[in-house]
Amino acid sequence: MTEPLRTLDEQDEPALLRDQFRQLLRYRTLLVTGVLLGLLGSGWLALSGDDTYAATGEVSVRSATSDPFAAGASADKGINIGSERQTAVSDAVGTIAAGTLAKQGDTVEVGALLSGLQVTNPPNTLVLKFAYTGRTPEQARARAQALAEAYLEIRRERTEDSIDNMIDGYRAQLKPLTEQRDRLAEQETGTSGDDVTSARANLIVAISGLNQKISELRALDTTPGYLNKKPVAPQHPTGAGLPLLLGLGGVVGLALGLLMSWVRLVFDPAVRSTRELVRSLGAPLLGTLPRERSTAGTLLAIGRPGSRLAEEYRAVAFRLAYDPSFAERRRLLVTSPRGDNDMARAAAANLAAAFAEMGRDVLLVEADLRTPSLAGDLGAAQPGRSPRWATGNQDRGWPSDSRANVDVPGSGAFTLVAGRRTDNVPRALTSAPVSRIIAEGGRPGAVVIVLAPPVLSYADAVALVDRVEGVVIVCRPREVHRSDLERIREIIGAAGGSVLGTLLHPGHGRLDRRTRGKSGGGRPPGHRPSGQGPAAPGGRYGDPDVAGRTGDPAETLGLRTVDGGHGRDGHNSAAGHR
Repeated sequence: MTEPLRTLDEQDEPALLRDQFRQLLRYRTLLVTGVLLGLLGSGWLALSGDDTYAATGEVSVRSATSDPFAAGASADKGINIGSERQTAVSDAVGTIAAGTLAKQGDTVEVGALLSGLQVTNPPNTLVLKFAYTGRTPEQARARAQALAEAYLEIRRERTEDSIDNMIDGYRAQLKPLTEQRDRLAEQETGTSGDDVTSARANLIVAISGLNQKISELRALDTTPGYLNKKPVAPQHPTGAGLPLLLGLGGVVGLALGLLMSWVRLVFDPAVRSTRELVRSLGAPLLGTLPRERSTAGTLLAIGRPGSRLAEEYRAVAFRLAYDPSFAERRRLLVTSPRGDNDMARAAAANLAAAFAEMGRDVLLVEADLRTPSLAGDLGAAQPGRSPRWATGNQDRGWPSDSRANVDVPGSGAFTLVAGRRTDNVPRALTSAPVSRIIAEGGRPGAVVIVLAPPVLSYADAVALVDRVEGVVIVCRPREVHRSDLERIREIIGAAGGSVLGTLLHPGHGRLDRRTRGKSGGGRPPGHRPSGQGPAAPGGRYGDPDVAGRTGDPAETLGLRTVDGGHGRDGHNSAAGHR
């Protein structure tokens, strides 16, 4: 039985990710381009930029205290480390440091000096790290040390200024109290009274308290901090080296390549995976044909020992043989979406050989009446016996006189009804003789395979669908669009047929394409396989090679019968008669 179609599970996220990743890897050119751009950019940054050096110094900040060894004394009393960090990068510090550097011969503006400074604070500490980046190691060291010392200097000045201001305030309060004490002392010498004595004693106590505060302020330790780590001249330049930059450039380039591949994937109209092909066509995947270099120039793979391609064709034939929809009528239409019909021609011939190998009475009908070439490719030289529908006073035109036997080495034989160019292709395909041929599939043990032109290029395949219900689409995975598959499904369904499945063809390899390009892209005009009748004159209008190279369907709609009827020897050359 044919396996039921398995719809894509939207919740199967790992499978979707794997599928998308495989699709992105198909655009190797974009991936390589992105990596190369990343490597070139990182190399340019590494080689074009000037070397810079960074020197670092550490300053431990402390507040002014009267007794740093007293129990319960806290070093962070009154210190806001965030504000201290802002002070360290202020213009006031930069001005003092610029003055110090000017005495050493390094003249620099305050703004330019501060542009290379970076002050950070490690968590849960009262330490400020002064990191300065300069053009030379000595410049970085000198400027980092000058800035750190300037910060300590301005912090010391501010602390001393605060102490002086407080002392001045206390002295301002002390002056009127001293004057009042002196007046009370004069009054006490002239007269005696308890009130004057008591007031003078209170003034003396207040004056003593203010004097004590002034003494305490003068005794404070105003050390603003310590330079725990002096800046030293760095030995190596800062920044990432060439190897690290190349590694980062490669990673960034790979990300850029993946982004470009994803954009290309989004706007790619071609089928991107077998899951998408099955979903668009609404039919299962019958098989994927392997590429074999030894098959170049040959059509039949079955009969050649050790051929993987032949085994794949046999597997597809067995799968079709046990398909209920095909086993009921045993009629099969083989076609391709658009373009040349080489893929469908090879598939039809090999499926016919595979069914013949299974012991079936196979009849292969070439319904491609615009560019018929199957008889020449197969070398069908033995005339077949006249069938029932060709006896009596029947018309001796196509398809009555186009039957020939094709021997498959070691596999048997099948009957070929070769195509022939005619004036009215639709009328020839819908004629009574063609209907009788297709009806041969109703006989026990018989199989009829019809090769039709591309379904989207001509309507010939659609004209046969009502009599050959089962359709197999042969296509290349990267040359068919999703819209084409959906349209094929609608056309065949509207005509009363059904798509049994699709067969993926690998197409021509690079070596095969090169060989075909050197040989002119196909069979040359006048080419005739061994065992065939005389070929038509090369370059003549209506020649299959000429029509196949133009690719314009309008040029084949009203062709005259070039090799139709009987030749001067009374036989049909397209059918392979001698």
